[in-house]
Amino acid sequence: MRIWADPLKRRWLLWATLGVVFLLVNVNRLSSAVLAEDLMGAFETTGAQLGTLHAVFFWVYAFMQIPTGILADRVGPRVTATVGAAVMNVGVIWFALTDSYLAALAARGLVGLGGSVIFVCILRFCANWYRADEFATMSGATFAISGIGGVVATTPLALAVDATDWRTAIGGLGVLGLLFAVVVFAVVRNSPREAGYDSLEGVPDQPTLTNAELKTYLSDIFRDPLIWVVAIMLFCASGVNLTLFGLWGIPYIVQVYDVSVTYASFFTLLGGVGVMIGPPAIGWLSDRIGKRGELMVGGGALFVASLAIIALVGDPPLVVVGAVFFFSGLLLGSFLLGYAVVKDRHPDSASGISTGTVNGAGFFGAAILPTLMGWALDDYWAGDIVGGTRVYTETGYQIAFAIATVAGLIALCCTIWLYRHERRTSTATVEDGRQPSH
Repeated sequence: MRIWADPLKRRWLLWATLGVVFLLVNVNRLSSAVLAEDLMGAFETTGAQLGTLHAVFFWVYAFMQIPTGILADRVGPRVTATVGAAVMNVGVIWFALTDSYLAALAARGLVGLGGSVIFVCILRFCANWYRADEFATMSGATFAISGIGGVVATTPLALAVDATDWRTAIGGLGVLGLLFAVVVFAVVRNSPREAGYDSLEGVPDQPTLTNAELKTYLSDIFRDPLIWVVAIMLFCASGVNLTLFGLWGIPYIVQVYDVSVTYASFFTLLGGVGVMIGPPAIGWLSDRIGKRGELMVGGGALFVASLAIIALVGDPPLVVVGAVFFFSGLLLGSFLLGYAVVKDRHPDSASGISTGTVNGAGFFGAAILPTLMGWALDDYWAGDIVGGTRVYTETGYQIAFAIATVAGLIALCCTIWLYRHERRTSTATVEDGRQPSH
């Protein structure tokens, strides 16, 4: 079989296998938006409690990112991703079966625990199988898979829930995920050498870290101010998107515009399409022109402007809401260039640790922002309940989107700092007589 014999072709098959598991991670972490009313009814929650149920996935996910980076660097992406996929989908099935809010919290946490390892494992896999000048493209393509998962978590999931019920639909995803855990172990290999090939041209060998190297790299990463700026940027930008598409986007449209969940899910689907297009396109463009900062600042400014429309107007025409959701997903790609910035700055053998550290920040944002927005909605709640679900006011949603806009503005400030840092570094490098690197 020619694909299996050619490492440059086989690596795409292996990446796609890991990608299916990552797609399922994203379906599960974003499913709360479609399921919001069902979950509030099933577990009798307030907005803040629903925000916490949604966010517990991200709390666990975020805390696991540094350990995940160590596992990806020391154990390798194959075994780490296999175990993570199995744990995640056991949690999914448990979540579908439980009737208790506390048990649902625990199950959702287990989903986050297993899912937390997949993205960093894919980035480590890409570092092992692809050249450095392909990395932004591959990280963008990986985020495109998250966009596909986001699309599946909208209208397709809503239709599946309408055809069966939410427990059957979610339980089915868990069974599918367990099957793919087996596939990952069967076909994925950590490196070309483990697959029986010679090293690929332009792809450096990635030796396993020693304990001394691990300690040194962790110290270097935590003392690097650029790491913290990228972390704050992703905390805000990724946190906003995951909150918007994963929880409050659909209830906002359902309750402000008085439409069905299935109809409202189309608009978050547009956000998923934006994620499918933006990150790979912006990553590819960045690799081609050798620039990060300019793309990050320009995209960040448009990101903030789009969110501000809903915060200021409250109920703009639905076509405008669709455009805001689409561009929020599309422009996320400008912030995701932070992963390439971090990888370029630290040794290849520590790529799992460095990318895992900043990746965790995005999920801390996704853990905190849903509850903050839920508190805002509860504060402006007028006491209306329909079918056991709280109906929130337009003013409450404006405040919630104002929180999202402020977070986006902080992320924009971080991109400006990174742009200025890139310019200073390039200038200093040229003055030293060397070619600038980006």
